[in-house]
Amino acid sequence: MHLTATTPAQLPAIASEIISFATNSRIFLFYGDMGAGKTTLIKSLCECLGTTEAVTSPTFSIVNEYIGTKNKIYHFDFYRLKNQTEALDMGYEEYFYSDAYCFIEWPEKIPDLLPVHYNRVTINVQADNSRQVTIEQI
Repeated sequence: MHLTATTPAQLPAIASEIISFATNSRIFLFYGDMGAGKTTLIKSLCECLGTTEAVTSPTFSIVNEYIGTKNKIYHFDFYRLKNQTEALDMGYEEYFYSDAYCFIEWPEKIPDLLPVHYNRVTINVQADNSRQVTIEQI
């Protein structure tokens, strides 16, 4: 599925489409350059899932937990990991296989630890500064 956002005001509708597209799959891996809008889209996804908490980047904490209407939501940012052992040490499996929503930024840092099935969300910045969002079920 391909979606385009020309303004941040379109993100709630895009988040709703992404959640609907994913059906029962709750693992989302986000790919995109620094500043492409991964965290901003994740904020909209969390709001779509009913969280009323302030959603912030877990760059230093590695993972933030939110409570949605029906499920827990875990938001990961693996950008600062030095190696995959750090994800093992934090017990990533307990999160990934908890049946909670998991939004994972910088999954490139843990290539050997990724689940077999997930939703790949790729954000590309276009020449006009819009965002092309591609969602695939893997």
